[in-house]
Amino acid sequence: MGSPPVRSGPAAILDTHCLIWLKNQPDKLTAAQTTVLRGIQGRGRCVGISAITLWEIAMLVSKGRVQTAVPLSDLLERIEKDPTLVVLPLSGLVAAASVDLGEAFHGDPADRLITATAKVYGLPLLTADQRIRESGVVTVI
Repeated sequence: MGSPPVRSGPAAILDTHCLIWLKNQPDKLTAAQTTVLRGIQGRGRCVGISAITLWEIAMLVSKGRVQTAVPLSDLLERIEKDPTLVVLPLSGLVAAASVDLGEAFHGDPADRLITATAKVYGLPLLTADQRIRESGVVTVI
């Protein structure tokens, strides 16, 4: 028996490292993250990623911090076409929310945009980033 068909609309947002772990090293995900992801898949739902995650992956590959067996463009295309994922755009609302996180929130632009995406969509963020986890601006898993 296969997985149920994926329904539209993400049920959670993945931080970049969680997406990489999900695809390459799922044992690095926490038990809670694994449980949530299995539940989402079991309900036929998908998870979201911020569009900035594609850029972040490209940068990690270009710096040799992430290895890939296929050309970068193929990897990114596979992510975009994965039926269990939805790439969420960098919209005006997300840009504004990233600024509204305040100056106390750490300054990494990608982390700000990923967190703002979770905030705008009202979805939990799967992340291991301690600064995001401690910020309290979004629900984290």
